[in-house]
Amino acid sequence: MHEMGIVASILDASVEAASKQGAARITEIKISVGELTEIQEFALDFAFTSMTPGTMAEGATLTVNHIGASSRCVSCDIEFEHGRFEIVCPTCGGFLCELLTGRELTIDSIEIDDAPLGAEPSEGDETDKDGSDADTASGAGE
Repeated sequence: MHEMGIVASILDASVEAASKQGAARITEIKISVGELTEIQEFALDFAFTSMTPGTMAEGATLTVNHIGASSRCVSCDIEFEHGRFEIVCPTCGGFLCELLTGRELTIDSIEIDDAPLGAEPSEGDETDKDGSDADTASGAGE
């Protein structure tokens, strides 16, 4: 299951980036995964759930954005979407196609928090339900 190695790399990069920002924990990691990567989401979720305990990503959410496969026909220059196996130009029937999307695997964003998991906000550090600073959200902090 190559998803374990993928999640290990995602966690390493995310923890490093969050630590550089002075975060106490990671609350969400958003990634994009191309259809042609052969990554199985259930295995990705299992690996994420198994590997995050004891890290600053413990309790975090992994959000996956799926990217479909698309190509450009070399003969007629039309761009088209396709599945994993049927890469044939729908306009001219050509087989020579340049892959445009579908092989992506990127970390899009990392949501962080400066309060450790389970910590209560200290007085003056109230947060809204969405986790934003109440003073900043209302404009009072400007």
